[in-house]
Amino acid sequence: MTSAQRCLGTALDGVGVTVDSRRAASAPTAEPTVLGVYTRLLDGLARARVPWCYWKSSRRAAAVLAGESDLDILVAPDGQSDARRVLSECGFRQFSTVPSRSDATVACYLAFDEQSGQIAHVDLHTQLKLGGTLLKTHRLPWEDTLIRDAAPRADLRLPLLDPASEAVLLVVRACLELRRSDPVVAHHWSALTEKFALDRADLAARVDYDAIRARAAQLLNEPLAVPVAQAMFDPLPLQHLRPLRRRLRRALARYRTCGVLASLVRGAARGCDAAAGRLNRDALHWPRPWNRRVKDGGVVVAVVAVDGAGKSTLVRGLCDWLGPEVDVLPLYFGTGDGRPSWFLLPLKLMVPLVLRLLPRKPKGASHGVVTGSAPGLGYGLLLALWACVLALEKRLKLRVAQRAAQRGMVVITDRYPQNELADFNDGPLLPRLPRVPGWLRTFEASAYDLAARLHPDLVIKLVAAPELIATREPTMDPAVIRARVAGVRQLKLGGAPIATISAALPAAEVLRVAKLRIWRVLQARDRE
Repeated sequence: MTSAQRCLGTALDGVGVTVDSRRAASAPTAEPTVLGVYTRLLDGLARARVPWCYWKSSRRAAAVLAGESDLDILVAPDGQSDARRVLSECGFRQFSTVPSRSDATVACYLAFDEQSGQIAHVDLHTQLKLGGTLLKTHRLPWEDTLIRDAAPRADLRLPLLDPASEAVLLVVRACLELRRSDPVVAHHWSALTEKFALDRADLAARVDYDAIRARAAQLLNEPLAVPVAQAMFDPLPLQHLRPLRRRLRRALARYRTCGVLASLVRGAARGCDAAAGRLNRDALHWPRPWNRRVKDGGVVVAVVAVDGAGKSTLVRGLCDWLGPEVDVLPLYFGTGDGRPSWFLLPLKLMVPLVLRLLPRKPKGASHGVVTGSAPGLGYGLLLALWACVLALEKRLKLRVAQRAAQRGMVVITDRYPQNELADFNDGPLLPRLPRVPGWLRTFEASAYDLAARLHPDLVIKLVAAPELIATREPTMDPAVIRARVAGVRQLKLGGAPIATISAALPAAEVLRVAKLRIWRVLQARDRE
């Protein structure tokens, strides 16, 4: 039994984690799940003889290849051009980080794995830079030796750091990264400290104390070799080893990329920017990227269908799929349960009162008890006001979608304005009224004409049989259902590319097909 294994039980008492050292030391027997795009990538890098390694935790390597986390690869200088070529050949495309959070030494590549429906995320590191989550403050010149000594594990073809190097790097990372002054680290303190504790426990079960000490002397210096090796088996958690943290930071001061004061200022600025981006993502929905954007310009994807076909469900699924990787702006062009603009909100709040006052709807309405009579004066005035405010909202949202796409965001809209079919399917409303001033009709029509000029980059059209919609929307007039189902099939939306999907398919299959079509649009944009 190695000294690491003898000390393992004592070390884990300090972090509150229980691990069987015999189980931790044994290699997993089950074949790990690997995304298809990662399999092609590993094959391509091997054929091109690219010198590289995965430099994060070997404990999480199998989960990374399964798509549960990002794949961080460190590539030697003489292999970077080949690595980028292989990534492109394997279906990965590069995405840009916003300037306030970018790092010239890290390039982000994303690919869509068709079999699993997941997005594979590769961060290509050209230098080994460590530090806080928001700002990397140290550049360590260890790339060549780490890559040279890396080797695949028995059950993985991924080149992993040798255990001694990983142990030294783990201690150094803990001393530089686990700082409550970093707002992101402070917010996720429990999860991050637990992650470091589990990584240390896994390494301690399979690495020798003397090997760590020798590697620390080579990478750092002889005086630090013993305390770094001891830190792997210390009863205290890594974040509580304050004397070692101070010594390591002094020893690594020559590798700082910026001074202490500058790093505090830049870190605070990035923290404010990250907070503003989160606020924008969750509440404001302004057309401003906050994290990562499409490198060569974003796209607008419109989901259109009759009520009850599953538009809103599909839009939510697409945002949940793409949102964690790329800045996504959801827009709602309807008048139902979606997010209205501030000036439409007061009118929406009055809708329940109007519905009680007008229990029977005139000709042209879709839900409720619809009569064959023409709209009366009161209903006509309310409808004219509603149509004008709605046209103004659509015009503003169309401009927002255009600006967001120009700035590299992916815009996903629930519905889209059109002027091909009057009265319904998000078309003009004033044609329902027999007597309306010409200037008012012109005002409303201009918003829908703008939608025809600013057509989406992709239209996902959900089509369904009238019988299916009738079961999902029992309050909708059957005649309106038949007319709207037929109308959706006819929509061209300015000649935009259209992907037609049957709404009768299972929701998971509808989402899978929509993901594939969106990713093909993004790939085509990359080749332009």
